[in-house]
Amino acid sequence: MAGTVKGGHVDVVGMWVTANGHIRQELLPDGRYDEARGGQASAYTGRYTMTGRHLDYVDDTSFTATGDFWDEVL
Repeated sequence: MAGTVKGGHVDVVGMWVTANGHIRQELLPDGRYDEARGGQASAYTGRYTMTGRHLDYVDDTSFTATGDFWDEVL
């Protein structure tokens, strides 16, 4: 994890990685993301918006997903 959670503020920009390293999601400062899975670079790309601790994703094929931050974990 490269982003941080302090108080109620979440700094999400950076690389977020699952414990096993399989999923690597880079949240960019311009509201875009690039997600790698296993050996596949850029498996998913798209945009994200942040509301409080909640993320909404829309990938470039219009698939949607959500995420939340709890205890510095996405």
